[in-house]
Amino acid sequence: MEQFALPFTAFLLEIVYFCGGLGMLTGQVMRETFKGKIYWKLVIEQMYQVGYRSAPLVLITSGSIGMVMALQFGLGLEKFGGKLYVPKLVAATILREIGPMFTSLMLAARVGAGIASEIGSMVVTQQIDAIRALGTSPIKKIVIPRVLACLITLPVLVAFANIIGNLGGLIVGATELNLDPNFYYIKIMSTASLDDYLSGFGKTFFFAMFISLPACYFGLNVKNGAKEVGIATTKAVVVSSILILIGDFFLSKVFWMIVKWL
Repeated sequence: MEQFALPFTAFLLEIVYFCGGLGMLTGQVMRETFKGKIYWKLVIEQMYQVGYRSAPLVLITSGSIGMVMALQFGLGLEKFGGKLYVPKLVAATILREIGPMFTSLMLAARVGAGIASEIGSMVVTQQIDAIRALGTSPIKKIVIPRVLACLITLPVLVAFANIIGNLGGLIVGATELNLDPNFYYIKIMSTASLDDYLSGFGKTFFFAMFISLPACYFGLNVKNGAKEVGIATTKAVVVSSILILIGDFFLSKVFWMIVKWL
């Protein structure tokens, strides 16, 4: 029994250390973002790395998901004569859940891993120490540009993913389900409400934090050479993905309560 208790205790301690360290890093980022200048050139460079270079992956993923959802909903509802509800179901699901969540998971896999490995390599090669020696804050030069880039680019990527996902559903609806394209388009525009879009769009800012901050945290805490860079990269992707999946439930609940209250 003790053999199982020790790893479990170590796991709990690691979670506590992570929560504490992440909270301290978040506080530093908040303070230094609003104090002193922001290196906008570095932010724009990271926006290119995070947003532009992730766009093909995100658009292919969203288009494929939209096509699969339309096909599965169509084949399932066809038995009950409910094919006409496919546009509404696909649009609402993509706008509220699938678009933001899958886009964020793709970015966690690509961008989160890249941030953690890049910062971890900088720690190992003592570039972070060199930045401190020059009297500059690593938070301002390294962390804040990446956090701001995720906060700016993720909502834009999700907006495009929503469009491409619904376009993929329209293509399958027209070719496989024999639905009129004009009917499919009009159904989307008439049934997908602003609440559907905003509830998904609002999640993207939280998901951007779930991706960028853990990746920066694990990268900055690399200590024992290049081997730990790979471990930190794996942890960043896993933790970001878990935070996105768990956070999606609670954020959905919060936005539903807000809409109901309004």
